Amino acid sequence: MAVIEAKRDTIEDIVENSDIVIFDFWAPWCGPCRSFAPIFEAASDKFTDVVFSKVNTEEEREIAAHFSIRSIPTIMIFREQMLVYAQPGSIPENEIGALIDKIKSLDMEEVRKTKESS
Repeated sequence: MAVIEAKRDTIEDIVENSDIVIFDFWAPWCGPCRSFAPIFEAASDKFTDVVFSKVNTEEEREIAAHFSIRSIPTIMIFREQMLVYAQPGSIPENEIGALIDKIKSLDMEEVRKTKESS
């Protein structure tokens, strides 16, 4: 599956219409971002049941500000419209599959209860 470029007018739809979506917040001048790009692209081809989306923080400053992006790359994962993972830095290629499996195995009922009580 191709990586989707998220824009201010599309990001909400991407989250609402995807069971699991992984966002890569990046910028063209960022060396680590450019190094991570082919890994992210390959993962999107391998895990076709997950939506992969990139947010160019230079073009989409409003989105970056909304999510309090302080460093790039930053990876955020939503499942059932809930933020379940956020971490600055890229994900090593050999760890992406395990992370996706962990996200898929989350008990979302429990996640909702935890979020509601905090």
